[in-house]
Amino acid sequence: MPLTMAKTGETVTIAKITGKDEVRQRLAELGFVVGAQLSVINEVSGNLILQVKDSRVALDKTMANRIMI
Repeated sequence: MPLTMAKTGETVTIAKITGKDEVRQRLAELGFVVGAQLSVINEVSGNLILQVKDSRVALDKTMANRIMI
């Protein structure tokens, strides 16, 4: 299921990342790689604030839908 389905406060593991190579590369640079764990800090209208490793990252709904958990 896409990351946008995760609830606030939930910790999930990335199973797959879809999209073009440039998009996957950009997400990898931010720490979104298969097997990585992340926590959903907040969600507003499908846009997410996530805790990835030691950083907080905001993703819009379109990018979050490319990350499968």
